[in-house]
Amino acid sequence: MTASKASELLVGFHEPSREQIQAKLVDARKGFNHKIVILDDDPTGVQTVHGVSVYTDWTKASIKQGFREQNQIFFLLTNSRSFTAEETIVVHQDIARCVHEISVQEGIPYLLVSRADSTLRGHYPIETETMKNTIEEISNTRFDGEILIPFFKEGGRLTINNIHFVQYGEELVPAGETEFAKDRTFSFSSSHLGEWIEEKTNGVYRKDDTIYISIEDLRSQNIEAIKAQLMEAKNFKKVVVNAVVYSDVEVFVIALLQAIKAGKTFIFRSAASLTKVLGGISDKPFLTRAELIAEESSNGGLIVVGSHVQKTTDQLYALLDSGLVTGVEFNVHLVHDNDKFQQEVNRVRITCEQLITSGKSVVYYTRRERLDLGEDQGENELQLSVKISQAVTSIVHDLKVRPKYIVAKGGITSSSVGTVGLSVKRAEVVGQVKPGIPVWKIGEESKFPSSSFIIFPGNVGTTNTLKEVIEVLEGKPGHTLNEL
Repeated sequence: MTASKASELLVGFHEPSREQIQAKLVDARKGFNHKIVILDDDPTGVQTVHGVSVYTDWTKASIKQGFREQNQIFFLLTNSRSFTAEETIVVHQDIARCVHEISVQEGIPYLLVSRADSTLRGHYPIETETMKNTIEEISNTRFDGEILIPFFKEGGRLTINNIHFVQYGEELVPAGETEFAKDRTFSFSSSHLGEWIEEKTNGVYRKDDTIYISIEDLRSQNIEAIKAQLMEAKNFKKVVVNAVVYSDVEVFVIALLQAIKAGKTFIFRSAASLTKVLGGISDKPFLTRAELIAEESSNGGLIVVGSHVQKTTDQLYALLDSGLVTGVEFNVHLVHDNDKFQQEVNRVRITCEQLITSGKSVVYYTRRERLDLGEDQGENELQLSVKISQAVTSIVHDLKVRPKYIVAKGGITSSSVGTVGLSVKRAEVVGQVKPGIPVWKIGEESKFPSSSFIIFPGNVGTTNTLKEVIEVLEGKPGHTLNEL
């Protein structure tokens, strides 16, 4: 299937009034008292929510605190997209056991959501299967189905006629035909979600056996029919939900909550949009500079760019061309020579400190050419990439000056900078600065307490979005280079 105009694919799909749907959703949420526990495989999963907690570990203390919060929803940052399959299994076994144990102790039922990449990358199906198997081994719980909703409106990820699309401007490209499908670790070829499930499960779950929730039923608000489909699920049946706008998800969740109240049990594999609707989280305007920078500082800001997807590279060059910040390239190809590599790490850190102290904002970024060792060198490349990631993070960890703001570009980069570089244990998601770009207010235990940490996914936004975010932070909206 080739790229299509969004307008052509969406002919006849008219969004109904959300006011009426949301009133039904409020009614459906009555008596729904489950704690919603979201396992986030990188920090970008909070890109639709605000006023919720993110815990960067999954200790019993953190999970118990999450259960005891007034909020119905909390996030556990696993960063599992950077793990091996074996590490991922161990982590999800531990979390599943702990969540179930604390649920019993606190007397609060729960839903488990595996929040993953909206372009279908990640450890699927082992994350949800591991949680299912672990909980079924230690309890009488039996999961009827797994619900898949990769829809993410803010990032242009839409599911139409069971095919998942990535939006590029006015074009919708099937996910299996994008650069994301060629990911070195999580590659796939299928864009039809039933076929993708079959591909990823090696035929254990079949396309023809999958339940599909159609846009036609969602737009006509045929809640009884959708509920009936959910009631048919058993033996961990896969359920694919089509969605183009938020009201599609809201109608689905109405039927879902009715099915749950009727005794059905599900695990979820979703992108970020479902979490907002499940958690009953309202819309919020984008954050302003005054909200992002609480105390004015004469220091400059810091931007860290690690992601290598093409969109990130384009955004980086647009930022550099703007003149808003000073660029410092980190030559990570020196990683082969320990002494030279450490000298390069020190050079980048000291240069950043000097610029920040002088009041200039700085972006340090990894050399854009990928480190490629050739055929059959995947394991060696992985080891070097880990070393590079640790070095990128160490620059923040060892920084001797406090930037007035911190931006990290890329999911894995954001996780490492947040958890290791900034030593964050718990953060509050205060909102978004642009669609799909969340902001943490980091805790008092962190390196720079109460700072704003902007988490910028590698695959979100247009070419100018990174520049626009920095314009907000610098208080120079819509500037041109000549005006600086």
